[in-house]
Amino acid sequence: MGDSDWRPFIYGGLASIVAEFGTFPIDTTKTRLQIQGQKIDPRHVELRYTGMVDCFVKTSQQEGVKALYCGIWPAVLRQATYGTIKFGTYYSLKKWIAKHRADGGSIEHVPTNTFCAAFAGGLSSAIANPTDVLKVRMQVGEEKRGIVRCFVSIYELEGARGLWRGVGPTSQRAAVIAAVELPVYDACKKRLTVPLGDTPLNHFASSLVASLGSAVASTPLDVIRTRLMNQRKMKGQIANPNERIYKGTVDCFLQTVRNEGFLALYKGFIPTWLRMGPWNIIFFLTYEQLKQFY
Repeated sequence: MGDSDWRPFIYGGLASIVAEFGTFPIDTTKTRLQIQGQKIDPRHVELRYTGMVDCFVKTSQQEGVKALYCGIWPAVLRQATYGTIKFGTYYSLKKWIAKHRADGGSIEHVPTNTFCAAFAGGLSSAIANPTDVLKVRMQVGEEKRGIVRCFVSIYELEGARGLWRGVGPTSQRAAVIAAVELPVYDACKKRLTVPLGDTPLNHFASSLVASLGSAVASTPLDVIRTRLMNQRKMKGQIANPNERIYKGTVDCFLQTVRNEGFLALYKGFIPTWLRMGPWNIIFFLTYEQLKQFY
């Protein structure tokens, strides 16, 4: 990558934003599927959608196509921070460690790549958590205000903790996704370079394989963090005995499995996978093309 260490950060952020715009409606259906059917949350007890297509159609018909892009600006802001830090940190840290290995970085070292990816994913996601909270609240359809007013409202009513709600599972999910996705992509790309060369077809195939593994590994944590982010707990509010909220990651996991069954942790899996596939394809194709500039 040359000596310009800032370029992986800039190109990672730009490619992430392009991928976000291309796949956001799928993410909206995933979020809505994940929050429905919660027996302890009276707002979302009802199973409004039978699947991704049904959610897509009903949302478009009842709220307009624009509703599928509700939350796009906090999502773009998230990618501008999360994507920039994640991919820049991964490739920069991976390169730095490779220089100090005995092989000089001539081969892909999976444990090193996994560590770098998990660290980069967890760190970037924790920093960008407030933008994720805004995105989830707007995607659910109950928050109709703009991004600034939504941010101020959450801070005033719920405090700083409201903006970092769900940061634990969010960071864990991001670390899992990155730890699977990035090393698998790099390994597949290197393996396929012999028959396919360093071409868009190689990048397409490698990103598709990487997305399946990361979707399987991360969906349960994604369900948990979505539910934690969507719940509200006002500052100084006296607990209502008839209303329950999740106390944290473990409680949300146990309550979800106990009340809805284990498969509830995979609610929204299809749109998650269908989004990760195109998202990764768009991202890596864009990123690899941007790399041609240096």
